[in-house]
Amino acid sequence: MRSTTIENPSEIQRWRDRFYAARWVLITCVLVFGSLYLTGKLAFADALLAFLLIFLAAIVVPRRARLMRADLPSKDKSTVWPDTSLKRFAQALPDPCLIVDRRAILRYRNSAAASEFPASSVGDPLAFSLRNPILLNTIDQAIKTDSRVTGEFHETVPSANWYQVSVTPLEPKNAKVGPTKRSELLVVTIVSQTAQRKHDQMRADFVANASHELRTPLTSLIGFLDTLRGPAANDAAAREKFMAIMHAQAERMSRLIDDLLSLSRIELRQHMRPTTKADMGAIAKEAIEHLQPQAGEENVEINFINELDDATITGDRNELMQVMTNLIENAIKYGAAGKKVDVQLRSCSQHANHKVVVEVIDYGQGIPAEHVPRLTERFYRVDAESSRRKKGTGLGLAIVKHIITRHRGDLHIFSEVGKGTKVSLHLS
Repeated sequence: MRSTTIENPSEIQRWRDRFYAARWVLITCVLVFGSLYLTGKLAFADALLAFLLIFLAAIVVPRRARLMRADLPSKDKSTVWPDTSLKRFAQALPDPCLIVDRRAILRYRNSAAASEFPASSVGDPLAFSLRNPILLNTIDQAIKTDSRVTGEFHETVPSANWYQVSVTPLEPKNAKVGPTKRSELLVVTIVSQTAQRKHDQMRADFVANASHELRTPLTSLIGFLDTLRGPAANDAAAREKFMAIMHAQAERMSRLIDDLLSLSRIELRQHMRPTTKADMGAIAKEAIEHLQPQAGEENVEINFINELDDATITGDRNELMQVMTNLIENAIKYGAAGKKVDVQLRSCSQHANHKVVVEVIDYGQGIPAEHVPRLTERFYRVDAESSRRKKGTGLGLAIVKHIITRHRGDLHIFSEVGKGTKVSLHLS
């Protein structure tokens, strides 16, 4: 009788790994079908057939390499860890660099990768922390083709980020020599494309928004200039009237441009969380003092209530000052009928990740419920004519939303017609 030899030992290991990965599913099936059989709810033949079908599906259906566990024998583990020179090379790279094995298990990450992807853990499958399908498929393709594969992927949490990924086998497998330690490793480099994408989007948005919003005041200016050069050339009274209107339209264009540029700058840095400290109590107090003359003109009283001994958070002071100024100014302009505005600081008890709650409350006419979800959209106005009369650009709350998003905070707006509006910020 001719003996049979195993030509591919790795094939047996592959089937063992599949069985090991599916062991809990199979054990659960045995317990479930056994219980159903013992209680008389399922015939033995039916239970056995159902278990065999699940067993075949769990064992025979191919599983992605990235989902397999890192439970390798100790003699194999020593062959897949990168050496010191490779770690030093990865550490020297300015961009995130991950070193994975051919099971897509993370074997090393440099400092840039640890900062950009803090959830990733050495020794775990990369899919445990980075679940983007494009990234994982790029790694799979590099493993299958044993060649360099590139791709681009997009993350939306905690903010929009774009990345370009390149996966390269450290040393292609050599069929003649056989696999080596380096041939079991792949280098994954990830380059952020966020700044470039946001810059491109910023330019496109600026052109679209500026052309739309500036058209009306520009048309007015051109019309008045034509009138002053023609029929009203010698009419002093008309000239004074038209000059005042032209000045107001020019100021409107200036405010629009300032707000558009401010919003664009914030969006460009939205993926970069601030690292400096800021005192929200001092910021709120300074914003109130700055707006006291405007409040006096509208006959509105501003009350400041600070319940915190320490209101220090991580944030950009200038941007947070812009937030408080916008919110309090909006409350004065659109809630003047209530004759008062409350600015409150208190500790945050609803969210463990946030420390301070800032609330700006007016007691004016309020906002209909159907408009509230859209208030932070660019150029959205509940009453466009009233907003223009009060020198609003329609960008104030959009700027506030983007600043709070950059600070990894939460923004909530509550309003009821006839009772006023409350804007709540949760910051840490």
